[in-house]
Amino acid sequence: MPPTGRAAFLAALGSLPVGLIEPSWTGILAVNSPLALAMMCDYALAAPVRTLRFTRSGDTNVRLGEFADIDLTITNPSNRPLRAQLRDAWPPSSWSPGADATDSRRRVVVPPKERRRITTRLRPTRRGDHQADRVTVRSFGPLGLVSRQGGQKVPWTLRVLPAFHSRKHLPSKLSRLRELDGRTSVLTRGEGTEFDSLRDYVPGDDTRSIDWRATARHSAVSVRTWRPERDRRILLVLDTGRTSAGRVGDAPRLDASMDAALLVATLAAKAGDRVDLLAYDRRVRALVQGRSANDLLPALVSSLASLEPELVETDARGLASTILQTAPRRSLVVLLTSLDAAPVEEGLLPLLPRLTKRHVVMAASVSDPQVERMAEGRGGTEAVYGAAAAAQAQEERRQTAERLTRHGVTVVDAPPNELAPALADAYLTLKASGRL
Repeated sequence: MPPTGRAAFLAALGSLPVGLIEPSWTGILAVNSPLALAMMCDYALAAPVRTLRFTRSGDTNVRLGEFADIDLTITNPSNRPLRAQLRDAWPPSSWSPGADATDSRRRVVVPPKERRRITTRLRPTRRGDHQADRVTVRSFGPLGLVSRQGGQKVPWTLRVLPAFHSRKHLPSKLSRLRELDGRTSVLTRGEGTEFDSLRDYVPGDDTRSIDWRATARHSAVSVRTWRPERDRRILLVLDTGRTSAGRVGDAPRLDASMDAALLVATLAAKAGDRVDLLAYDRRVRALVQGRSANDLLPALVSSLASLEPELVETDARGLASTILQTAPRRSLVVLLTSLDAAPVEEGLLPLLPRLTKRHVVMAASVSDPQVERMAEGRGGTEAVYGAAAAAQAQEERRQTAERLTRHGVTVVDAPPNELAPALADAYLTLKASGRL
């Protein structure tokens, strides 16, 4: 039966004249006894907390940075009205910055034998599964002197999906893909391209594209048209080892890699290719296989939602073996990893011949814009030393990319906000040249 501030104020106010006029225990009891009696009556009239019933409903999935509404229904089965202060507790990362202290607390009034619904608006700042914590209720009597307090676990899980910021680039990439579908053999013919259809010859067409058999069957000269390869296999591989935990700006490298993977997966599915995803460091963290084009994106964002970097060194040998097992047929393997010299030279480079022998390999990495800004610094001694260190880091990164290129790997190295469109462009280039 915790007293409220109102009860403490009344007790102090009543004791003040007693202390000034006639300080004695009798005077204090004469003043505070009615207050104690009022507090007991107030407690008896307050609605009990243990009998309250709570149910939840609302959103179960939300993209990172967007709002989610969770409804909490309070049922009061007692014969007394509920006048209460309620706190719906969620993890701190479920709220907008600075909103936890205000938005989690509500004042509610529920008449006897009725129920009320309150809505909690969340805006998570981290991916993953956010679990609802305890609902704490402080029930007050009609005088507001004392309260009953208790809490209940009301489970609810909100899955926060990746933000997929790069989807804004999807219309332009799809437009380029449609252009590839409409090109003639003069522009897209290459090893592995697929025959599309025949059309009448027009001046300017390459004479090598003329189909003489079709021309013999018709009165007009016919030429072959080609389209980019379809029904190819794409394996997106996310390195979730310690290098993916490095922060570039306000987010780890893994988040930028995931965003790029989602854009390429969506684009490849629209192009008619089959897309799988593998996340690995020393064991498989996520695996998505055999999904149709319509089910691919929901499956990917759901599997990536709870994926976090692991502070361990990636097992390159295990990664290569898992890739070969996951993709037994010829595929485009898009490895989203780091271009740091030590992990690549000691782990990935010795294993590349095994991968490039069977697959087309593309490596994508997130570069740090801060390093580029440091390399341009010339303001003082400290800036010059920083510029020298940044230039050395850039040179090591360039040399690592060259080593990968000599092994037949297509390398994409770009800042976080440019990685996704650059990787999509590299995929379209490979598709147009018939290398998949």
